Amino acid sequence: MVSSYSSLTLEEPRIRDPLAMEAAARVSGSVAVAACAAMAFFYVAILYSPTLILRLPPPASQDSFMIRRFACAAVSSAASVLACVLLLGLGKLDDLPSILGVLGIRRDHLWQAVTFPLLLTSLLYAGSFVSRSWKLISASKESSENSYGEDGICGQGCMDWVCAYARNVMAWRNYVVAPFTEELVFRACMIPLLLCGGFRTSSIIFFSPVFFSLAHLNHFLELYYQQRYRFMKAFLIVGFQLGYTVIFGWYVSFLFIRTGNLISPIVAHVFCNVMGLPLLSSPRTKGLSTQLK
Repeated sequence: MVSSYSSLTLEEPRIRDPLAMEAAARVSGSVAVAACAAMAFFYVAILYSPTLILRLPPPASQDSFMIRRFACAAVSSAASVLACVLLLGLGKLDDLPSILGVLGIRRDHLWQAVTFPLLLTSLLYAGSFVSRSWKLISASKESSENSYGEDGICGQGCMDWVCAYARNVMAWRNYVVAPFTEELVFRACMIPLLLCGGFRTSSIIFFSPVFFSLAHLNHFLELYYQQRYRFMKAFLIVGFQLGYTVIFGWYVSFLFIRTGNLISPIVAHVFCNVMGLPLLSSPRTKGLSTQLK
C-alpha cells in the first residue's frame, strides 16, 4: 500500500503523523531502495578514499586520522542530502525551512522532540542508573569523614573532566560527528525517500535499519586484516554489532517518523553512546553483564 502524503503540509505539521506531508515529487520504490543502498555504500567507501583514491600518506596520529574521517563523513552527508533533495524535487518548494522540514530539521515542537525520546530511552538504562546510584552513595559514605574542603576539589575535577573530553577526538566522534552524520544520512535522507517510494511506515521502520547495519560490515575487514583478529572472533564481534545496530535502527526510525524531527534520533543516539549497552546484571550476581566498557 502507498502511504498518503496529501493530508498534511509542511506549514501545518501534526505531531501525530508529522512525516505525512505533501512531497514535491514521488519516486519509484526501486529507485528509493537503490538510492538508500548507494548512500550507505558511499558513507563507508569515502572513509577509505584519502589513501586508496587520493593516495594521501597515512595519518601521523590517531587525531589526524579521525579528523580526516570527520571530513569524509561531512562530505558524504552533504552528498546524501543533495541527492535526496534532487530525487524528491525539493528545489520546487518555496523556502529553505520547507526543504529542511522534509529532512526533519525543524524548530517546532523542539522540546517534545528532545524530552520525550530522552525519557523513553532512559527506561532502557534503569538498571544502570540504580547500580551507579548505589556506587555513588557508597562512595559518598566512605569519603564523608574526610569531606572537609572537597567541594572545590570535586568542582575542579568536573571541569577537568569536561575539558579532557572536549579535547578528546574520540569523544567528538562518539558524541557529535557519528550521531549527527549517521542520523542525517540513514534517517533524515533515507526515510523520506522510502516514504515517497510508497513504502508503509511499519515496513520502513523494520527495513531501513538494514542499510545502517550493513554500513558496519567494514569493521570486519578492519578487525580481521588490520588488527589481526581470528576469523571467528571478528565474525562474532561484527555479527553482534550488526544485530544491535538493527534493533537500535528500529527504535530511532520509529522516533524520527513519530516526531518528524531529526533531533529525536540524534538525542537517543548520543545518549546510548554515552551509556553503552544496558546493564543486565549487577556485579554481585552471577549473570552476564553486558555493560560496554
